[in-house]
Order: sequence, then structure tokens, then C-alpha cells
Amino acid sequence: MTAVDLPAVPRVLIAEADPWSRDLLKQVLLNVRCDARLDVCADGQHAATLLGEKTYDLILADWELPGVDGLSLLRSVRQKRRSLPFILLSSRNDSASVREALPLAPTAYLTRPLNMESLTQRLQDLLLNEGESVYCEIPPLAPGMTLPAFLERRREVCDGAPLRVDVKTAVQRSLGPEGLDLKQLEDQVHSDPQITAVLIAAANSAGYHGTPVQTLSEALHKLVPGQSMNLILGLALKHNVVLGDPGLVAYAERHWQLSQDSADYARRLARMLELDHQRCYSACILHRLGDLALLRCLEDWRQGGGALDDEAIGESLDAFGAAYGSALRTRWRLPLELRQLIAGIYSLEGGVYSREALVVNLAVQMARLTEHEGLEELAGSKTARLLKIGLPELTRVRKT
Repeated sequence: MTAVDLPAVPRVLIAEADPWSRDLLKQVLLNVRCDARLDVCADGQHAATLLGEKTYDLILADWELPGVDGLSLLRSVRQKRRSLPFILLSSRNDSASVREALPLAPTAYLTRPLNMESLTQRLQDLLLNEGESVYCEIPPLAPGMTLPAFLERRREVCDGAPLRVDVKTAVQRSLGPEGLDLKQLEDQVHSDPQITAVLIAAANSAGYHGTPVQTLSEALHKLVPGQSMNLILGLALKHNVVLGDPGLVAYAERHWQLSQDSADYARRLARMLELDHQRCYSACILHRLGDLALLRCLEDWRQGGGALDDEAIGESLDAFGAAYGSALRTRWRLPLELRQLIAGIYSLEGGVYSREALVVNLAVQMARLTEHEGLEELAGSKTARLLKIGLPELTRVRKT
């Protein structure tokens, strides 16, 4: 495909089994051509069906697709359209695999972890004329749309929270002479609920097996380092990951701070009681994910032309914040054990709760106290009594 025959609006097929890699490819492509007509699928048979029904201008397919693999798709395409741009993605970087693919003339053969800059440049070469850029306007709200109806519709498809961390800076600071320093990267991003949730979800996706991952540290060590870096950088490509409305920013700052304070208290309490402090930290840093995701959707509402004031923000959080959090944790398939621990933050009524659940519940109660409120009442609470800690221990945790 050359500059003279570029379509006005390209149609692109992305065939990738892993949901997080699929989302990353989608975001990189839309960052190059926001107007592209995209079809995405998770298996080769679905991709083959789509290829039989539609005409595409570009295909990105994973060699390791279930069912019909990406190499078979490429072979089928080449029998009909020799010049159709086809980017083959693979975890195979051995010479035998490369020799097997090259006779089928893939436009590019990219091995994982992907080089994001190289992929972006190839997509620009294939989808844009030299010097061209494409601007996509934000669509206005549908006539008569109300804020509650808008938020109800967005709940099951929202893209998560805005970013608290500058991801490009975080990655740059974590790159050393020997590559990506995972400990340094964790130090840079551990306070960001969105990054934490996405990496934990990705580490528990279908491509990874074994014990469920419940902490950021576990996720970083389970994922290939380059994959972690790509997922983090890919988050910066998404729409409204940085809030623009001052009112929304103020609410987000309060929720971020509450998450951080809760997580810090949970870690100290868990260490004192010789419990899993990383898991307790993880639950608390994630417990406001739904409220933050809601604020990001309110930014979409505002940009679409909807009215927004402090009262509307507060009412929306009260009505939808918890539901957004529950929907995200379920849709992203965060481990059940982690979801149950987060649930312990909100309620300890009925049932038998673990000591970790008591810790996170108590930590959030501590974080909600103002600097002028004492710990005496909290020390006498049921949660503190069950953990067998009193005012001296709580005072030490607060001052640490």
C-alpha cells in the first residue's frame, strides 16, 4: 500500500488472543489513525471468517492464535492478495521460525516484547501519507441524554481510572544499562491504581498460568519485562487518562490520597501483625478504582457538551462509584481472593473474615480520620479488638 492508494478511512483487522495485548495494539493503531474502522478478534477462526466477509487495508495477527494460527491466515491472504499489508506478531524469534514465515512475505515480522516505537513507525508508514495527521473530533452527546443514563451505559465499558503517574518518565527512570529494572519500576508506579490493576489483570490473563497474582510486584515478575513496559506506556495513549476539568482533578486527588494513605497504613499494620503486607497494600491502593474510573467518564461527559458542577460530581460518585469498581474488577478478572479482600474494606458484617481483611478495613478507617481526630474511638472498635491491637499500636502506625 503506497501513498497514492491509501484509503480515505482504512479498515484494519487485529487478531490477538491475549486481551491486554489486543487492547495495546488497538490503542497504538488508533493513536496513529483515530478514524480507522477496527475489527478485533481473539482466535484464528473468527479472523478467517471476517477475512471472508470484509476487505481489509491492513492485518495484524499473532502467529500463536488458537484455532487457525496467524501463519495460516497469512498463507490464506497471500493466495488472494499478495500486496495486502500483513504484520505478523510472534513470540518466536528463532531463525527457523523466521525462515518459515519469510516466503509468505509478511510486511513485518515483529517479535515480542514489541518495540513500540518501531510498531508505531510501521503503522504510520502504512496508514498515513508523508506529513499527514488525522484529527478526530469528540462526538457530542446524544440529544436528551441525561447524566445518570450516560453513566449507566458507560459502566460496563469504562476504561478504568485516570493515570496518577507520568508513565513515560517512570519508564525512563527505570531503564538502565542492563534493561528494565523491575524494582525501580515498581517504586515509580506503585501508587497508581490504574497501572496496578492493569498489570495484575494482564498477569492473570489466559496467556499466563499458575498461582493467581494479587500484587504489583508479583505481576511485574510474572510478565515479560518488555510486556510490562509496553502495557504501562500503552495506558498513556488512551483517551482522557489525564483529567482536564479542575473540579474533577480535585476529586481525583482526594481519592488518590485516600488510596495511598490507606495502603500505607495497611502495609504497616500487616507488617506489625506478620501478615501479607504487599497483598494488603494492593487491596487498599485499588479500593477507589471505581470512583476514579467514574471521574474519567465524567470528563467524557463534559467534553461531549454535558453540564458538570461540584454537586453533580458528588451525586454521581455516591450513585455509581461502587458499581463502577465492582464492574471493573469483574470485567478485568482480578483474582477472586483480591476482590474479596477489597470487599472487606467496605463491610465486615456477617461471615468470617481473614486477618488481612480486618487490616485493610482498619487501615481505611484510619485514613479517613482528619489530622484533628484522635485514634481513641478507632482503638475501641470491633475491628481493632478482633486484631488485638490498641491505642499504642495505632499511634505507632500513624507516626511511622
